[in-house]
Amino acid sequence: MAIDNNQKIRIKLQSYDSSLITDSCNKIIETIHQTQAISVGPIPLPTKRKRYCVLRSPHVDKDSREHFEVRYYKRVIDIHQSTSQTIDALIQLNLPSGVDIEVKLT
Repeated sequence: MAIDNNQKIRIKLQSYDSSLITDSCNKIIETIHQTQAISVGPIPLPTKRKRYCVLRSPHVDKDSREHFEVRYYKRVIDIHQSTSQTIDALIQLNLPSGVDIEVKLT
């Protein structure tokens, strides 16, 4: 797979756990540096928080509620001057199952 030097690869990572996403970013950056490609990032994007309010009892005590929160952590890594070795190394990379990965060629 030949890639033009003007093209760049953008990797977007999303996870519910901040430690998983930092470990994944470190693994990706290590493999990029081993293949002598230039990387920018990881760039942390704003954390999205989703809050849920649930009644404790379905029949009485509307004033008694529980609050839950889910956080979405996001990172972006850009790769410049990549080669076919870079792409092969990224494909063979084993990342944790709690991390969502999106790869785009631009």
